[in-house]
Amino acid sequence: MASQRTLVVVRHAKSDWGQAVPDEERQLNERGRREAPLIGRWLADHTDHVDGLDLVICSTATRAQQTWRLAGAETEPTVRVRYDERVYAAGPRELMSVLDELADDIGTAALVGHNPGLTELVETLTNQSVELKTSALAVLRWEGTWADVWTRRAALVTHATPRE
Repeated sequence: MASQRTLVVVRHAKSDWGQAVPDEERQLNERGRREAPLIGRWLADHTDHVDGLDLVICSTATRAQQTWRLAGAETEPTVRVRYDERVYAAGPRELMSVLDELADDIGTAALVGHNPGLTELVETLTNQSVELKTSALAVLRWEGTWADVWTRRAALVTHATPRE
């Protein structure tokens, strides 16, 4: 019997371009630090779309880690986080490979990363174009296992930019 999988795709909050550091080390700017908690509040307030996260897979980039730290502080209970360097600068196929490896006991996962890869992932899986601005998220759902991500038959449940 197939189970339902829910994927929450989260683009990191606004980062600081004024720092002379490698891209992966860029931090959130003031706006990003202000908006990242709104992602967590949106998740907590919209349990009709996302009824609890089992796992967060987060890019190793500083801005992505900061985004989830601030967002995750707004969710209950605390969610297990796995940092995966493959999520940084990944395209849809790489991201699908990361999802394919998830255990079957995980029903709902969040993927915190970067554009253009996240936007392309949502379009690849749902055949719908969604603009993922900074701090935006999309909720996708399909019947089956995480390995069924390759069938590209997810439904776009909703998408939002919590600051708006």
